[in-house]
Amino acid sequence: MATNKEKTYWPHMILGFLAIGLTLSYWTVKSALSLPVQESNQYMLKYQMADININQILEAKARFDKDYRIEILNAPVMVMTDNIHSKRPQANAIVLHKGRNTFAYAITDKEGKNISDANVTFLLTQPHSRKQDQLFTDIAFREGAYHINEVNIEKAGRYSLQFRAEIKNSMGYSELSAYLKP
Repeated sequence: MATNKEKTYWPHMILGFLAIGLTLSYWTVKSALSLPVQESNQYMLKYQMADININQILEAKARFDKDYRIEILNAPVMVMTDNIHSKRPQANAIVLHKGRNTFAYAITDKEGKNISDANVTFLLTQPHSRKQDQLFTDIAFREGAYHINEVNIEKAGRYSLQFRAEIKNSMGYSELSAYLKP
């Protein structure tokens, strides 16, 4: 009877690969849970609703842009220097202040006449988070513009000012970048 004195390492290799696989699986799940997914709110709608109705949204926006304009009034801007490595120019960002902020938007037709009977909505949001969103509806028209008061901002960072106006069967959007310095 012959005895085999050669050692085989394949059982140890299988256990080692199994341990590595379980460790990498645990690390993947832990990393994925630490980065929460935030829903987009393009056009001031949930992503699913915007995706389902994108054709109607774009048609309503085209009708609005053909007859009307949206403009923010008296908002201080910071001059952005363009990145020399990018071919896409950056728009100047609105300067925000810690605490109470006020915004005024004018809606005019192509002749420059103010529109006072629009149904307007304003949303202050951060680009990658919806935790601190502030939505304002039923904004009143006074002194030639739609005034949004009592917008309280405490956290420094990037923001987006979204404004939606509905007039008859058309809908216009304005989205501006804003920044609150620390």
